[in-house]
Amino acid sequence: FFLAYTIDWKFWRNVANSIYIVSLLSLVAVLIFGKTINGSTSWFDFGGGITLQPSEFAKFGTCVALASYLGSYAHGLKSFKTQLYAISFFLAPMTLTMLQPDAGSALVFGGLFIVLYREGFPGGVFVVGFIAGTLLVLGFVNPPLHLMLGMAGISLLILAWNMPKQRRRYWLLGFVLLACGGIYAFATGYSMQALIGSVALLLAFGGYHWFRLKRSVAGVVLLCFMVGSSLVSLSNFAFNNFLASHHKERIIVWLKPSEADPQGAAYNLNHSKMAIGSGGLLGKGYLKGNLTQGNFVPEQITDFIFCAVGEEQGFMGTLVILALFLLLLWRIIFLAERQRSDFNRLYAYGVASIIFIHFVVNIGMTMGLVPTVGIPLPFLSKGGSSLLGFTLMLAVLLKLDANRN
Repeated sequence: FFLAYTIDWKFWRNVANSIYIVSLLSLVAVLIFGKTINGSTSWFDFGGGITLQPSEFAKFGTCVALASYLGSYAHGLKSFKTQLYAISFFLAPMTLTMLQPDAGSALVFGGLFIVLYREGFPGGVFVVGFIAGTLLVLGFVNPPLHLMLGMAGISLLILAWNMPKQRRRYWLLGFVLLACGGIYAFATGYSMQALIGSVALLLAFGGYHWFRLKRSVAGVVLLCFMVGSSLVSLSNFAFNNFLASHHKERIIVWLKPSEADPQGAAYNLNHSKMAIGSGGLLGKGYLKGNLTQGNFVPEQITDFIFCAVGEEQGFMGTLVILALFLLLLWRIIFLAERQRSDFNRLYAYGVASIIFIHFVVNIGMTMGLVPTVGIPLPFLSKGGSSLLGFTLMLAVLLKLDANRN
């Protein structure tokens, strides 16, 4: 922290692109010369137990490079070309990290979309992306036919609502009857017939709505239905044919924990929940947690460190941890908004985005709210690369803020 803070603040912007290129080269080099740990080739091994994870420093490099690019007066997010360039800055390290494979770190790079949103990236893109992502996730473990029937029903409801008021009640009644028929069809095992009937009714109703009222609502609804159906179908196909077995197990543990092996893929999560829940209100006391002290929770000093806090310090202890992280994030955003330089503001929001994703995903996965991925909790999880990376980001941020005028 001291060494980073003593460097002149202009240095970071002047060499931002060089830092970014070195970061990308290190991600390529680790794929060739790296050490494989827990199925991921993500570390350089220097011997003597000393390892280095380049993706932790690539997060810093991506933040300064993205801030340098968007901070230039020549670039703004109003043009589609600039938007693509901005996305490519974190899409490149995200892709290289996925090749390791390290889905957790790749997800963190995606959090830099928050920076783009702050700078005026269209909000509708995030809404569409969230809906598409939800459909992809649902398609992993649910039959596409069921999801398509549900989307057909929602499409009909939207179309019915856009009918003239005097006719709306009849179409809404038709929707209710269709829903009842679909439920009956699923209960009796005729899912294919229910799907075909729903799609046929949707097309007929959409065509009538289009030509009778001469509006584009029907066309938009039909397009969304077709795109959504394609997404859930492709998602289910990819899940069954392309995902590795351990990725499938993690998704099943997340979305359908009752079907996961309690002594296999679900072992970590189940014991993590037990540890957090057993802490009660005030916890069992420092170093007095039965599950964590007995090493019943794997990776409890790294990725699952939060369960130790939950068992030993209880609800109040976890509340303090949450409050401290939220206070840190609020303070970073406060510093970001008082910067006079676009580069400083963009970099600060990049740091906030990285820490926010780490904070939410790590704590969420210990409770089963998000899928289990290898991602540390900043400043708490054991890991030298993570600690150095986050320390570097905050030191540079404070140096920039000290020279904001």
